[in-house]
Amino acid sequence: MAGIYLHIPFCKQACNYCNFHFSTSLKHKNDVLAALLKEAALQREYLAGQEIHTIYFGGGTPSLLSEAELNSIFEVLYKHYNIQPGAEITLEANPDDLNADKLTMLAASPVNRLSVGIQSFIEADLQYMNRAHNAAEAYDSLKRAQDYGFSNMSADLIYGTPTLTDAQWEHNMNTMLELGIPHISCYALTVEDKTALDSLIAKGKMQPVHPEDAARQFTQLMSRMAAAGYEHYEISNFALPGKRSRHNSSYWQGLHYLGLGPSAHSFNTATRQWNIANNALYTKALLIEDRVPFETEVLSDNDRYNEYVMTALRTMEGIDMTRVTRQFGPEAATALAQEIAAFVTEGKVQYQAGNYSLTPAGMLFADGIASDLFRIAD
Repeated sequence: MAGIYLHIPFCKQACNYCNFHFSTSLKHKNDVLAALLKEAALQREYLAGQEIHTIYFGGGTPSLLSEAELNSIFEVLYKHYNIQPGAEITLEANPDDLNADKLTMLAASPVNRLSVGIQSFIEADLQYMNRAHNAAEAYDSLKRAQDYGFSNMSADLIYGTPTLTDAQWEHNMNTMLELGIPHISCYALTVEDKTALDSLIAKGKMQPVHPEDAARQFTQLMSRMAAAGYEHYEISNFALPGKRSRHNSSYWQGLHYLGLGPSAHSFNTATRQWNIANNALYTKALLIEDRVPFETEVLSDNDRYNEYVMTALRTMEGIDMTRVTRQFGPEAATALAQEIAAFVTEGKVQYQAGNYSLTPAGMLFADGIASDLFRIAD
């Protein structure tokens, strides 16, 4: 099984915290999409004929695609790839795009799952993040999508903003639960270098972000989702039983995936590659030079080990020691057990049925724990 990710690098408005590759100018949209279609054809051998069980449109803002543009992409994908009947096909959407016409079009397309970038139902929050939609549009978009038959749906929330009180965070979570959204992704607001938010905070024009607020609200989140019956199956993701994101789960399980579009990444266990994050150079390479503009990293045994530890530790199932032994050898498993023992003693990691997984307390320190367990090249 394998997946395909398509990066649609266009947005109507720039969220000031975002560090993904995108453009707010649609001037060259046609050229970029033409290049993406050509890349899909040129890369058809990358997955070696594996059956495609997930397709994910990310960005950027894929909900900016017209019906003709979306259909042209599906036409090429179904022509060149072995797409499984019943494949999970997700499209990220902004609330302000999900009007009746757009939902009618999407409901008639192969898309069978929406991931809606809500982020908050609080007006001050949305303004702080410079989102293009308002609180009313956030709520209405989810209700409208359900009315058009999208029961398999995910929605994003952001916590840790200085404009969000604990009571408001509870309101955001409760609103999702009352709407019956089966999959909820929640992220702490992070101030990334060279983003607009980073600059505005440095200039004193925006309130700074406080990590202790995010930690407190993350603890609040874990408690509320557990009480509502959601599986905390990955640090940032919560799902009702049977509603996990199959596409994102494939990343954490180490399955193969092909990334199409500028800045998209691909992985086949032996190598990782990533496309150039520049729309003009991407289109030039494909449409004029007839080549896919990417860089490749050949993964060493240490790279594969560290990647497995990092991704597995983020999941509900955790690190499977049988897999570590099989894939990296008994000495690696013995060393890992010795190194992780201190975190078990501290109550940050638990050991059950042959797997090491993070406790709720440990999830607050996930990145640090993973990095402490990494193998360093000699």
